[in-house]
Amino acid sequence: MNATTTMEETEYMREQLLSDLGSILSGVVGKSADYADIYMQSGASHGLLFEEGRMDTLSSSRSDGLGVRVVKGDDTVYAHTPGTTVHALAHGLREASSLSDVALACPADPSDEAILDERPALPALDPGFFHDLDKMLRAECKYLRQATFRYRTSIKSILIVRGDGTVARDRRKYTTFAANVVLDRDGDLQTGYEVRSLQAGADDFWTHGGVCTAEDIAREALARGILMLDAVPCPAGTMTVLMEGTAGGTMIHEACGHGLEADIIQKDYSVFRDRLGEVVANPLVTIVDDATLPGRYGSYACDDEGTPARRTVLVENGVLKNYLTDIVSAQLGGLPRTGNGRRESYQHVPLPRMSNTFITPGTSTRDEMLSGVKEGLLVRKMGGGEVNPTSGDFVFFVSEGYLIRDGKVGAAVKGATLTGNGPESLRNILAVGSELVLDPGTCGKSGQGVPVTDGQPTLLIENLIVGGSDTGDGD
Repeated sequence: MNATTTMEETEYMREQLLSDLGSILSGVVGKSADYADIYMQSGASHGLLFEEGRMDTLSSSRSDGLGVRVVKGDDTVYAHTPGTTVHALAHGLREASSLSDVALACPADPSDEAILDERPALPALDPGFFHDLDKMLRAECKYLRQATFRYRTSIKSILIVRGDGTVARDRRKYTTFAANVVLDRDGDLQTGYEVRSLQAGADDFWTHGGVCTAEDIAREALARGILMLDAVPCPAGTMTVLMEGTAGGTMIHEACGHGLEADIIQKDYSVFRDRLGEVVANPLVTIVDDATLPGRYGSYACDDEGTPARRTVLVENGVLKNYLTDIVSAQLGGLPRTGNGRRESYQHVPLPRMSNTFITPGTSTRDEMLSGVKEGLLVRKMGGGEVNPTSGDFVFFVSEGYLIRDGKVGAAVKGATLTGNGPESLRNILAVGSELVLDPGTCGKSGQGVPVTDGQPTLLIENLIVGGSDTGDGD
C-alpha cells in the first residue's frame, strides 16, 4: 500500500486479506487439521502506584501481537509473535506450519502494513488526588502506617479469523482503582483493602453504574482495617455461616466454578465429572455464567475465539446442566460451545474460563436468615484461599466477619477461615437472599490472568468448619 492509497482502499484490502486467511484456514480444517485460527490483539495501558507517601510507579505499555493455532487430535500447536502486520502474520503462519506439519499459505508480499490498525487514544490518568487521599486517611486514623493506591486503565482490540470462515472483533476497556492500608497499634498490624473494577474507560469509571469516588474506596479500606484492630480472635468449630452478598463469589468461583470448566472435567480433575443431569446442590440454588452483562469486569461481546458471548445456566434448581467450554473442549466432549474460550494475551492459548459467575437471587431476606441463627459466623468480606478441584475441598480466609449470637450480630473477629467441600456446601445452603451483589477480580489459571466477576446473594450455609485463633482450650 502506498501513500496515495485511500482509507477506503486500505480497508477493502484488509478485508480481502481476512477473507483470504479464512480460506487458507478452512482449506486445512477437516483435512490435515481438526481446527485452526488466528488471533490478533492491539492494546495499551496506563498504570499508577502510590506508596510510602509518594508516587512510586508511573507506567505505560502497548501489547500488539498475534498467534496462529493448529489443533490435530489431542495436540495443539501455537505460534505467536509481536506485531499485527502482514510481515508478522507471515512469520506466525510459517512457524505454525513448521511445528504442526500443516501447510498454511503465507501472504505473497509480506509488508509492514498493519492488519489490526488500532492505536486507541487512552487518556492519561491524573495522579493529583493521591496525596490528598493519603493526607485524608492519616488525618482520620493515627494508627495508619502505610496507604497504597493503584489506578490502572487499559484498552484492547481483538480480531479472530477461524477455519470455519468466521471473522470476529471485540474492543474492551478496563479501569481499576484499589486502596490498601496497613495499621499499626502497639505492634498489632492489621490491613484493609477495597477495590472497584469495571469494563469502562477512565472517563466514565467513577460514574458508571452509580457515583463512586476514590475517597469512598479509600475510606472503606480504612474502616475495614480499623475494625480489625478491635476484633476478637475467632473461635473454631463447625458452624452455621451467614455469608452476605458483599462477601463476593469466592466460594462459587473457586470451590465450584473451576470444577465446571470443561478442560478440568476432561482431565478427570473435577468432582463434577460425569454428573450432568444429577442433583449437585440444594434446589434453591441456580448458578449462571453470563458474559453479556453490560459493564461488568468479566463481560465481552465475543470470547477470544470469536464465539459470541452468552448466558449459560450451569446449575438449575440444584441440577447440573452445563459445563463451560471453549472450541477444543466442546469438540472433544461433544458439548455445546458456551463462548468461554479466554486468554490473557496473544502469547497464550485460550482455555475454558469463567466470565461473570453467580448464584441467582432467591426470596429470603437477610434479617430472616439472621434471626434463625443461634450461634454462627456472619461473613461480610472474603479474602483469598485454596481449592482442590478434584475433591472440591477448600480453605478460604475471612477478611471481615462477625460472631452471631441468638440471631444478633456480635463482635468482629479476626483470623477466621472457612473449610469445607464445594458440592457439599452447595447442598448445605439453607436459604438464598433476594439481593445479588457482584464483585470483580482477576482469575488465575495455567499461568494466565483474565478479568472476571463473581457474585451471590446472601447465603445461609450450615455445617461449615470455621477455623480461628481462639480454640477455647484456655491456652
